[in-house]
Amino acid sequence: MMEKVTHFKVGKIVKTQGLKGDVRVLPSTDDIYRFDFLEVFYLGNDRDTEWEMENVRYKGNLVIMKIKGIDRVEDAERLVGKNIYVSRDESFELEEGEFFIADMIGIEVFTVSGERVGVLKDVLQYAANDVYVIKNDEGKEFLIPAVMKFVPEIDIEEGKMIIDPIKGMLED
Repeated sequence: MMEKVTHFKVGKIVKTQGLKGDVRVLPSTDDIYRFDFLEVFYLGNDRDTEWEMENVRYKGNLVIMKIKGIDRVEDAERLVGKNIYVSRDESFELEEGEFFIADMIGIEVFTVSGERVGVLKDVLQYAANDVYVIKNDEGKEFLIPAVMKFVPEIDIEEGKMIIDPIKGMLED
């Protein structure tokens, strides 16, 4: 079994906002409004220092965030470029059949007939549905729509995904 990811990236600080230490965040989460419920988070690779949200508002597809203790634009400038992470404990509860992408990356992929296809390398997120990027041992990538018709089974505990590709999906 694969080791579970302990922290999830929910956004990246891309710019300062105003002079009082607010920052602009580009969210990397399915639900931009999850920041309404963000209390404690971590910045960059530091998992020891907890940061707290003081205030949040939205501007288009950006999150404008006030971080406790960051009260000047000079302080905020030092945070630009840092990713924002939440611990698994702070993450949202998933519905039945939903998985964190971080938990899926690296699982092995097989056809319904048992033939090994490769490893899940990425999940592309689109409005209609996600698309799984599967890489075989030769380095060839296959794109499989993340719908029940083509992906009847995902077993995170076993570390495997079963796909039912149609003709042409796994060909060069």
